[in-house]
Amino acid sequence: MSQAQLDKLLSIFEKMPTLGSMSLEQERTNLDEGGARFLVPDDVTQEVVDADGVPAEFLVAPGADAERVVLYLHGGGYVIGSIKSHRYLMQNVSRFAAAKTLGLDYRLAPENPFPAAVEDATKAYCWLLAQGYKAKNIAIAGDSAGGGLTLATLVNLREKGIELPAAGVLISPWADLTGEAASVKARADIDPMVKPEGLYSLGDKYLDGTDAKNPLASPVFADMAGLPPLCIHVGGKEILYDDAITVADKARAAGVEVELLDEPELFHVWHAFAPMLEEGQQAVEKIGAFLQKQFK
Repeated sequence: MSQAQLDKLLSIFEKMPTLGSMSLEQERTNLDEGGARFLVPDDVTQEVVDADGVPAEFLVAPGADAERVVLYLHGGGYVIGSIKSHRYLMQNVSRFAAAKTLGLDYRLAPENPFPAAVEDATKAYCWLLAQGYKAKNIAIAGDSAGGGLTLATLVNLREKGIELPAAGVLISPWADLTGEAASVKARADIDPMVKPEGLYSLGDKYLDGTDAKNPLASPVFADMAGLPPLCIHVGGKEILYDDAITVADKARAAGVEVELLDEPELFHVWHAFAPMLEEGQQAVEKIGAFLQKQFK
């Protein structure tokens, strides 16, 4: 554990405004500008595309196989976040998975509540198939809400009878929007990134009256039989700890291959801080190794 790096990050988090303390516009700008501080390296190719009506962007690091692609779904509670906020993380996944990454600007709540995000992610996956990418060469990945959205999209594809991708990657997934998991309260005081009040206020905007136990909104309640191999990463200091562990347990019980990384001392989506935290970079490299094994 690189304690000096971790301590520096924690001191930065203490000075950051809490989620829900600013206007929606300010929240969106804050996350976008914060993520954009990590510059995409010059050796990465960026291409803006239209994924059947959904704004998207290919990020291609050197060595990426042109026939392999990771559809990446950003976090942000379904209300904030974008390609801009997650470009560095997405190109890092491309670099170590040896695959192209397709970042998606799926529609956000409250303007576009559930199921808009699931519809857009499903549409983008089908667009990739229509472009000639083979399902065995596609993975879906995401962090936080994007991790939950990844799982929901896999469930939706299965229910629609669409050929499933090679794998799913869930980074600190938000898979239970009820807020009833034990870790939400038990770890609230030790989570330096996410507090229940701010997070579940975003969830209310996304649900817009939908039952929080709807399996496409909270895929922790979904039947996971038949899903592709899952890579799940979670930190021990997360209020969303139980989301990840429950998904891993349910998936394994349903016969799904699961690779779980449980980091007791780490926080929500530590991967995004790879330029400042060696454990973040190591975690991205583990995701890359997992994906390279799954691509056929």
